[in-house]
Amino acid sequence: MRRAAVLLVALLAALPAQAAHYASLKSDKVYLREGPTFKHRVLFVYQRRNYPLQVLAAYDSWRRVRDVDGAVGWVSQTMLSDARTVLVVGKGRAALRSAPVPNASVSADADPGVVARLKACKPRFCQITVEGVTGWIGRDRIWGVDAGEIIE
Repeated sequence: MRRAAVLLVALLAALPAQAAHYASLKSDKVYLREGPTFKHRVLFVYQRRNYPLQVLAAYDSWRRVRDVDGAVGWVSQTMLSDARTVLVVGKGRAALRSAPVPNASVSADADPGVVARLKACKPRFCQITVEGVTGWIGRDRIWGVDAGEIIE
């Protein structure tokens, strides 16, 4: 086991520098593994298509990812999509507003744990779509967007 840990550390040190970005799961069943091969131990099984993950690094056909809870591991790139999604976080329902301003009318609410398609981001709000409903939500209520990231 010690030798495997040393090899993994050496492998990570050899990875090319890559800016972290977000991706989403293509399938309802995706394995998070301890290392970048199918022989590595499964740490967790994601069972939610479109769930967002932050991609931290790449090695061959594998991506090192982190989830909203901070779990880090490896996922086959074939299980990831470039489609941007976000996860509603926080306590209580989050308001989806008609415009990216705090006093805009509320068009719907989203519960924590809801996965939504990301459409756009302004400094304080992001536009999302959930089950056909589109609205603006406070950045502090979603995970899957970097601080200061603007999306047109």
